[in-house]
Amino acid sequence: MEIAEYVQVLDREGRLLAHAAEESGPGATVSTCPGWQVRDLLRHIGMTHRWAMAYVAEGHTAYRPAEDLPELDGDELLDWFRTGHASLVDALGAAPADLKCWTFLPAPSPLAFWARRQAHETTVHRVDAESARPVTGHVAISPPFAVDGIDELLRGFHARRHSRVRTEKPAVLRVRTTDTGDVWTVRLSQDPPVTTRDAEGEADCEMSGPAARVYLSLWNRLPVPRLDGDPGLARVWRETSAVTWR
Repeated sequence: MEIAEYVQVLDREGRLLAHAAEESGPGATVSTCPGWQVRDLLRHIGMTHRWAMAYVAEGHTAYRPAEDLPELDGDELLDWFRTGHASLVDALGAAPADLKCWTFLPAPSPLAFWARRQAHETTVHRVDAESARPVTGHVAISPPFAVDGIDELLRGFHARRHSRVRTEKPAVLRVRTTDTGDVWTVRLSQDPPVTTRDAEGEADCEMSGPAARVYLSLWNRLPVPRLDGDPGLARVWRETSAVTWR
């Protein structure tokens, strides 16, 4: 995907998130994030947007901790979220192609990294916001974007030493999107997972389904559409794959 496409997704998903949060109210339970209410979700994603914007707009070349979560609530919190989201969209749209700043996953460029990461961050949390609405809605995620997000999660986040997705004995997990024909092979062991874009060798477990469903399943927002083989590997993923704030 092109950088401009990621920015468009980020813009749309942030607006949808705010709309869902406004409908549900700050005290509504976010069913996809146990222990969270909508106010917690808005504070988290609003803080994340501002943290990302600082790298893009100010060109910081080393890690900087995020600001503390605000104590705002109600309409003030929603306005704060919308302001930060719009500022991030504007910063990404105005940034030079040769932007130099800190990143934490492989990408063609720092600008491509932040546009991609924040598009997916906001999309997953938009789904969280929708789960809190009185009548749960669902805005479709395009298959190509979902495939991109699966790849970021498997070959980005869970290729890092921080990944807790590990097994005592070597095992192979396969991920397949039935509507796009994409396949990933995830080799598990006591070391960080190693993922390739292929279907080589036998798999101990296969997760499959439409790309958008698989994407949200791997982010632990939906059940796995279809599971074949050892269910223990799916349980390992569910219990250890959460990406936490660092």
